[in-house]
Amino acid sequence: MPNCYLLKESKIFDPRDSLTAAYGSDLVDASVTKRGEHWWMVLAGQPGGYGATDLYSAYLPKGAALSASGWTPLMDGAGRLAPLSARNKSARWDGNGGRHSPSYVQGWDPHKKAWVERIYYAGAAGNLWGPYTIGFLEWDGEQWQDQPEPAFGASEDWERGSVYEPNLVYHDGKWKMWYVAGSNHEDYLVHGYSESADGRTSWSQHAVFAAAETKMFDFCVRQRDSGFEAVFARVWMGRGEMPPETGLWWCRAKNPSGALSDWGEPIQIMAGEDRGWHAGPWKPSLQFANDTGRRGFVFFDGMYRTADPGPFPFVFTLGCAEVELPAQT
Repeated sequence: MPNCYLLKESKIFDPRDSLTAAYGSDLVDASVTKRGEHWWMVLAGQPGGYGATDLYSAYLPKGAALSASGWTPLMDGAGRLAPLSARNKSARWDGNGGRHSPSYVQGWDPHKKAWVERIYYAGAAGNLWGPYTIGFLEWDGEQWQDQPEPAFGASEDWERGSVYEPNLVYHDGKWKMWYVAGSNHEDYLVHGYSESADGRTSWSQHAVFAAAETKMFDFCVRQRDSGFEAVFARVWMGRGEMPPETGLWWCRAKNPSGALSDWGEPIQIMAGEDRGWHAGPWKPSLQFANDTGRRGFVFFDGMYRTADPGPFPFVFTLGCAEVELPAQT
Protein backbone atom coordinates (compact mmCIF):
# COMPACT_ATOMS: atom_id res chain seq x y z
CA MET A 1 0.00 0.00 0.00
CA PRO A 2 1.51 3.39 -0.90
CA ASN A 3 2.44 5.81 1.85
CA CYS A 4 -0.08 8.37 0.62
CA TYR A 5 -0.22 10.19 3.96
CA LEU A 6 3.53 10.41 4.55
CA LEU A 7 4.99 13.85 3.81
CA LYS A 8 8.51 13.64 5.16
CA GLU A 9 10.84 11.47 7.23
CA SER A 10 13.63 12.76 9.46
CA LYS A 11 16.26 11.06 11.59
CA ILE A 12 16.61 12.51 15.10
CA PHE A 13 19.05 10.27 17.01
CA ASP A 14 21.52 7.70 15.71
CA PRO A 15 24.44 6.57 17.91
CA ARG A 16 26.65 6.13 14.81
CA ASP A 17 25.79 9.40 13.10
CA SER A 18 27.92 12.27 14.44
CA LEU A 19 25.51 14.79 12.90
CA THR A 20 22.82 13.80 15.40
CA ALA A 21 22.72 14.79 19.07
CA ALA A 22 23.88 12.33 21.75
CA TYR A 23 26.31 10.73 19.29
CA GLY A 24 27.58 7.44 20.71
CA SER A 25 24.51 6.76 22.88
CA ASP A 26 21.23 4.99 22.16
CA LEU A 27 18.09 7.13 22.56
CA VAL A 28 14.80 5.60 21.42
CA ASP A 29 11.20 4.91 22.56
CA ALA A 30 10.05 8.54 22.51
CA SER A 31 6.86 9.65 24.25
CA VAL A 32 6.21 13.25 23.20
CA THR A 33 4.15 15.88 24.98
CA LYS A 34 4.12 19.60 25.76
CA ARG A 35 5.09 20.57 29.31
CA GLY A 36 4.84 24.27 30.04
CA GLU A 37 6.36 26.20 27.13
CA HIS A 38 8.50 23.33 25.84
CA TRP A 39 7.82 20.37 23.61
CA TRP A 40 9.42 17.54 25.54
CA MET A 41 10.09 13.85 25.03
CA VAL A 42 10.96 11.09 27.45
CA LEU A 43 13.17 8.35 26.02
CA ALA A 44 14.74 5.04 26.91
CA GLY A 45 18.46 4.91 26.36
CA GLN A 46 21.91 3.55 27.03
CA PRO A 47 24.79 6.03 27.41
CA GLY A 48 27.62 4.68 25.30
CA GLY A 49 25.38 1.80 24.26
CA TYR A 50 26.04 -0.27 27.40
CA GLY A 51 24.36 -1.24 30.64
CA ALA A 52 20.77 -1.38 31.82
CA THR A 53 18.55 1.05 29.95
CA ASP A 54 17.22 4.08 31.80
CA LEU A 55 14.86 6.98 31.08
CA TYR A 56 16.16 10.27 29.70
CA SER A 57 14.64 13.35 28.09
CA ALA A 58 15.07 15.82 25.27
CA TYR A 59 13.41 19.13 24.52
CA LEU A 60 12.85 21.80 21.90
CA PRO A 61 13.66 25.48 22.62
CA LYS A 62 11.16 27.39 24.71
CA GLY A 63 8.20 28.46 22.60
CA ALA A 64 9.32 26.51 19.53
CA ALA A 65 6.72 24.78 17.39
CA LEU A 66 6.67 21.01 17.27
CA SER A 67 9.29 19.78 14.85
CA ALA A 68 11.40 16.76 13.95
CA SER A 69 14.57 18.84 14.26
CA GLY A 70 16.19 20.82 17.06
CA TRP A 71 15.83 18.28 19.89
CA THR A 72 18.43 18.64 22.66
CA PRO A 73 19.00 15.78 25.12
CA LEU A 74 19.14 16.81 28.78
CA MET A 75 22.72 16.47 30.08
CA ASP A 76 24.24 16.64 33.54
CA GLY A 77 27.03 18.99 34.61
CA ALA A 78 29.67 16.61 33.25
CA GLY A 79 28.10 16.51 29.79
CA ARG A 80 26.59 13.06 30.18
CA LEU A 81 23.00 12.02 29.58
CA ALA A 82 21.03 12.82 32.75
CA PRO A 83 18.63 10.08 33.94
CA LEU A 84 15.18 11.33 34.86
CA SER A 85 15.18 9.47 38.16
CA ALA A 86 17.41 7.50 40.47
CA ARG A 87 16.62 3.90 41.42
CA ASN A 88 16.25 4.58 45.12
CA LYS A 89 13.12 2.42 45.41
CA SER A 90 12.67 0.54 42.13
CA ALA A 91 15.99 -1.30 41.69
CA ARG A 92 14.47 -4.60 42.80
CA TRP A 93 12.19 -4.75 39.78
CA ASP A 94 13.93 -2.58 37.15
CA GLY A 95 17.58 -2.52 38.21
CA ASN A 96 19.31 -5.15 36.10
CA GLY A 97 17.09 -5.21 33.04
CA GLY A 98 16.44 -1.48 32.95
CA ARG A 99 13.57 0.78 32.01
CA HIS A 100 11.95 0.57 28.58
CA SER A 101 9.16 1.99 26.39
CA PRO A 102 8.00 5.03 28.43
CA SER A 103 4.53 6.58 28.13
CA TYR A 104 3.83 10.05 29.58
CA VAL A 105 0.31 10.69 30.90
CA GLN A 106 -1.54 13.06 33.24
CA GLY A 107 -4.43 11.80 35.33
CA TRP A 108 -6.37 12.07 38.58
CA ASP A 109 -5.08 10.28 41.66
CA PRO A 110 -8.13 9.60 43.86
CA HIS A 111 -5.93 8.87 46.89
CA LYS A 112 -4.04 12.18 46.70
CA LYS A 113 -7.14 13.95 45.36
CA ALA A 114 -4.91 15.70 42.86
CA TRP A 115 -3.86 15.65 39.20
CA VAL A 116 -0.53 13.93 38.73
CA GLU A 117 2.04 13.45 35.98
CA ARG A 118 3.38 9.95 35.44
CA ILE A 119 5.74 8.17 33.09
CA TYR A 120 4.74 4.54 32.79
CA TYR A 121 7.40 2.12 31.56
CA ALA A 122 8.32 -1.54 31.37
CA GLY A 123 10.91 -2.68 33.90
CA ALA A 124 12.97 -5.86 33.93
CA ALA A 125 14.48 -7.31 37.08
CA GLY A 126 16.86 -9.79 35.48
CA ASN A 127 18.15 -8.66 32.06
CA LEU A 128 17.37 -6.49 29.04
CA TRP A 129 15.20 -9.11 27.39
CA GLY A 130 12.67 -9.49 30.21
CA PRO A 131 10.35 -10.77 31.49
CA TYR A 132 8.82 -7.36 32.19
CA THR A 133 6.35 -5.70 34.52
CA ILE A 134 4.95 -2.17 34.17
CA GLY A 135 5.39 0.66 36.66
CA PHE A 136 5.84 4.42 36.64
CA LEU A 137 7.75 7.48 37.75
CA GLU A 138 5.67 10.28 39.29
CA TRP A 139 6.45 14.01 39.31
CA ASP A 140 6.45 15.50 42.81
CA GLY A 141 6.76 19.10 41.64
CA GLU A 142 10.56 19.03 41.61
CA GLN A 143 11.71 15.52 40.64
CA TRP A 144 10.54 12.29 39.05
CA GLN A 145 10.12 9.76 41.84
CA ASP A 146 10.52 6.01 41.30
CA GLN A 147 8.20 3.52 42.96
CA PRO A 148 9.03 0.49 45.15
CA GLU A 149 6.69 -1.86 43.26
CA PRO A 150 5.45 -2.19 39.69
CA ALA A 151 1.85 -1.17 39.10
CA PHE A 152 0.89 -3.90 36.63
CA GLY A 153 2.01 -7.45 35.91
CA ALA A 154 1.01 -10.45 33.83
CA SER A 155 -1.87 -12.47 35.27
CA GLU A 156 -3.34 -14.35 32.28
CA ASP A 157 -2.00 -17.45 30.54
CA TRP A 158 -1.99 -15.67 27.16
CA GLU A 159 0.38 -13.01 28.56
CA ARG A 160 3.09 -15.67 29.10
CA GLY A 161 4.51 -13.93 32.14
CA SER A 162 5.59 -10.64 30.56
CA VAL A 163 3.88 -7.27 29.88
CA TYR A 164 5.55 -4.27 28.25
CA GLU A 165 5.20 -1.40 25.74
CA PRO A 166 2.54 0.46 27.79
CA ASN A 167 0.54 3.32 26.27
CA LEU A 168 -1.91 5.18 28.49
CA VAL A 169 -4.54 7.89 28.48
CA TYR A 170 -6.71 9.16 31.33
CA HIS A 171 -10.36 9.43 30.34
CA ASP A 172 -13.74 9.35 32.06
CA GLY A 173 -12.24 8.71 35.49
CA LYS A 174 -10.01 5.80 34.37
CA TRP A 175 -6.36 5.21 33.59
CA LYS A 176 -6.64 3.22 30.36
CA MET A 177 -3.69 1.14 29.20
CA TRP A 178 -2.86 -0.72 26.00
CA TYR A 179 0.18 -2.98 26.24
CA VAL A 180 2.07 -5.86 24.65
CA ALA A 181 2.23 -9.31 26.25
CA GLY A 182 4.44 -12.22 25.32
CA SER A 183 7.92 -12.29 23.87
CA ASN A 184 9.67 -10.69 20.88
CA HIS A 185 12.20 -13.53 20.89
CA GLU A 186 9.46 -16.14 20.53
CA ASP A 187 7.62 -14.08 17.89
CA TYR A 188 4.53 -14.15 20.10
CA LEU A 189 2.97 -10.71 20.62
CA VAL A 190 -0.56 -10.20 21.92
CA HIS A 191 -1.89 -6.70 22.53
CA GLY A 192 -3.76 -6.32 25.80
CA TYR A 193 -5.99 -3.73 27.45
CA SER A 194 -6.87 -2.94 31.06
CA GLU A 195 -8.04 0.06 33.09
CA SER A 196 -7.88 1.28 36.67
CA ALA A 197 -9.34 4.10 38.77
CA ASP A 198 -5.95 5.04 40.24
CA GLY A 199 -3.52 3.63 37.67
CA ARG A 200 -1.79 1.63 40.37
CA THR A 201 -4.15 -1.03 41.71
CA SER A 202 -7.45 -2.82 40.97
CA TRP A 203 -6.90 -3.16 37.24
CA SER A 204 -9.80 -4.59 35.28
CA GLN A 205 -9.70 -8.06 33.75
CA HIS A 206 -6.80 -8.16 31.29
CA ALA A 207 -8.45 -8.39 27.86
CA VAL A 208 -7.02 -9.28 24.46
CA PHE A 209 -7.14 -6.13 22.33
CA ALA A 210 -5.41 -7.59 19.25
CA ALA A 211 -4.58 -11.25 18.69
CA ALA A 212 -1.05 -12.55 18.12
CA GLU A 213 -1.45 -12.85 14.34
CA THR A 214 -1.99 -9.07 14.09
CA LYS A 215 1.60 -8.43 15.28
CA MET A 216 0.45 -5.14 16.86
CA PHE A 217 3.05 -3.14 18.78
CA ASP A 218 2.47 0.16 20.65
CA PHE A 219 -1.10 1.43 20.35
CA CYS A 220 -0.59 5.17 21.02
CA VAL A 221 -3.84 7.08 21.65
CA ARG A 222 -4.38 10.85 21.50
CA GLN A 223 -7.53 12.90 22.09
CA ARG A 224 -8.34 15.16 19.16
CA ASP A 225 -11.37 17.42 18.74
CA SER A 226 -14.46 15.38 19.64
CA GLY A 227 -12.83 11.97 19.37
CA PHE A 228 -9.66 9.93 19.74
CA GLU A 229 -6.99 8.91 17.26
CA ALA A 230 -4.37 6.21 17.48
CA VAL A 231 -1.20 5.23 15.66
CA PHE A 232 0.18 1.74 16.05
CA ALA A 233 2.89 -0.47 14.58
CA ARG A 234 2.61 -3.87 12.99
CA VAL A 235 5.95 -5.61 13.28
CA TRP A 236 7.67 -8.61 11.73
CA MET A 237 9.82 -10.82 13.96
CA GLY A 238 9.80 -13.87 11.72
CA ARG A 239 12.12 -15.06 8.99
CA GLY A 240 11.77 -14.42 5.30
CA GLU A 241 10.43 -11.43 3.43
CA MET A 242 8.71 -8.70 5.43
CA PRO A 243 4.95 -8.72 4.69
CA PRO A 244 3.37 -5.53 3.26
CA GLU A 245 1.29 -4.88 6.40
CA THR A 246 4.47 -4.21 8.40
CA GLY A 247 4.71 -0.51 9.31
CA LEU A 248 2.68 2.23 10.96
CA TRP A 249 -1.11 2.46 10.93
CA TRP A 250 -3.70 5.08 11.93
CA CYS A 251 -7.28 4.69 13.18
CA ARG A 252 -9.90 6.67 15.12
CA ALA A 253 -12.76 6.12 17.59
CA LYS A 254 -15.37 8.21 19.36
CA ASN A 255 -14.05 7.03 22.74
CA PRO A 256 -10.76 5.38 23.78
CA SER A 257 -12.24 1.90 23.63
CA GLY A 258 -10.64 -1.32 24.81
CA ALA A 259 -12.21 -3.13 21.84
CA LEU A 260 -10.26 -2.95 18.57
CA SER A 261 -13.49 -3.25 16.56
CA ASP A 262 -14.57 0.20 17.83
CA TRP A 263 -11.59 1.87 16.11
CA GLY A 264 -12.84 1.43 12.55
CA GLU A 265 -10.83 0.36 9.52
CA PRO A 266 -7.14 1.30 10.01
CA ILE A 267 -5.11 3.04 7.31
CA GLN A 268 -1.42 2.39 6.72
CA ILE A 269 0.60 5.62 6.88
CA MET A 270 4.13 4.18 6.59
CA ALA A 271 5.36 0.92 5.11
CA GLY A 272 8.18 -1.11 6.64
CA GLU A 273 10.70 -1.32 3.79
CA ASP A 274 14.36 -0.61 4.40
CA ARG A 275 15.13 3.13 4.22
CA GLY A 276 18.81 2.79 5.11
CA TRP A 277 18.61 4.11 8.67
CA HIS A 278 15.43 2.27 9.58
CA ALA A 279 13.25 -0.64 8.56
CA GLY A 280 10.03 -1.93 10.08
CA PRO A 281 9.26 1.09 12.33
CA TRP A 282 7.81 0.61 15.81
CA LYS A 283 7.04 2.51 19.06
CA PRO A 284 5.09 5.38 17.42
CA SER A 285 4.23 8.50 19.44
CA LEU A 286 1.64 10.75 17.80
CA GLN A 287 1.34 14.49 18.29
CA PHE A 288 -0.34 17.20 16.21
CA ALA A 289 1.46 20.27 14.91
CA ASN A 290 -1.30 22.70 15.88
CA ASP A 291 -4.60 22.84 17.73
CA THR A 292 -6.38 22.63 14.38
CA GLY A 293 -5.62 20.87 11.12
CA ARG A 294 -4.54 17.35 10.22
CA ARG A 295 -0.74 17.77 10.13
CA GLY A 296 0.78 15.34 12.59
CA PHE A 297 4.17 14.13 13.75
CA VAL A 298 4.74 10.45 14.44
CA PHE A 299 7.98 9.77 16.31
CA PHE A 300 9.14 6.17 15.89
CA ASP A 301 11.97 3.69 16.48
CA GLY A 302 14.01 2.23 13.64
CA MET A 303 16.88 -0.20 13.22
CA TYR A 304 19.59 -0.97 10.68
CA ARG A 305 22.16 -3.74 10.29
CA THR A 306 25.90 -3.20 10.63
CA ALA A 307 28.92 -5.25 9.64
CA ASP A 308 29.94 -5.70 13.28
CA PRO A 309 30.68 -9.23 14.46
CA GLY A 310 28.73 -10.57 17.41
CA PRO A 311 25.24 -11.74 18.27
CA PHE A 312 23.49 -8.40 17.69
CA PRO A 313 24.89 -6.46 14.69
CA PHE A 314 22.19 -3.79 14.69
CA VAL A 315 21.82 -0.10 15.59
CA PHE A 316 18.66 1.49 16.99
CA THR A 317 17.58 4.91 15.72
CA LEU A 318 14.85 7.45 16.48
CA GLY A 319 13.00 9.13 13.64
CA CYS A 320 9.95 11.22 12.89
CA ALA A 321 7.36 10.93 10.14
CA GLU A 322 5.46 14.08 9.26
CA VAL A 323 2.02 13.04 8.03
CA GLU A 324 -1.25 14.50 6.79
CA LEU A 325 -3.87 12.37 8.46
CA PRO A 326 -7.32 11.70 6.99
CA ALA A 327 -9.97 14.32 7.66
CA GLN A 328 -12.48 13.86 10.48
CA THR A 329 -15.85 12.56 9.37
